[in-house]
Amino acid sequence: MAKTKTKTDPQFSAEVLAEPGGEHLNSCFACGACSGICPVSQAIPDFDPRKIIHMVRIGLSERLLSSDLIWYCSGCRSCVFVCPQEVNFADIMKALYRLAMKQGYVTPDKLVAMGKGAEVQRDLCVSCLTCVRVCPWEIPKIDHSGLAAIDAEECRACGICVAECPAQAITLNESEDERLIAACGIK
Repeated sequence: MAKTKTKTDPQFSAEVLAEPGGEHLNSCFACGACSGICPVSQAIPDFDPRKIIHMVRIGLSERLLSSDLIWYCSGCRSCVFVCPQEVNFADIMKALYRLAMKQGYVTPDKLVAMGKGAEVQRDLCVSCLTCVRVCPWEIPKIDHSGLAAIDAEECRACGICVAECPAQAITLNESEDERLIAACGIK
């Protein structure tokens, strides 16, 4: 059996460091406290914050940026409270999201398909502004045609606009991590 060489990118760690939030990368000394407290890691064993940071450091850019794993972080920030170095893993994940988008591993349409961004069904939108009012991050906007529009790259996929839209014009697909967590019976 022949060994296959894994392609590494020695500049990947520097690219992550250059992104907002990526500066936390060098503070991590891989103690594993983040992995122990991470609720996603408990439900999806393949999602391991310590392992993801290690993959960044050794330059597994293509493997990591093309993986669904980077989209599983819920952003709960539980890891920050237990980290002796105060590493904000959720911010590192956001840096990885941005790199995946910049490098073409994911598009806004793919984000919507993956359940990581909401989408307005324009033929159903009644321009009531409910989504604009209820979004805590002010992501939905009214566009030039007077209809709601959601930037999938900015959307947090929280589902608030979906639940509150009186016209049921906003959809959010179930994400793979939601399916995996549901399969584990965790609510």
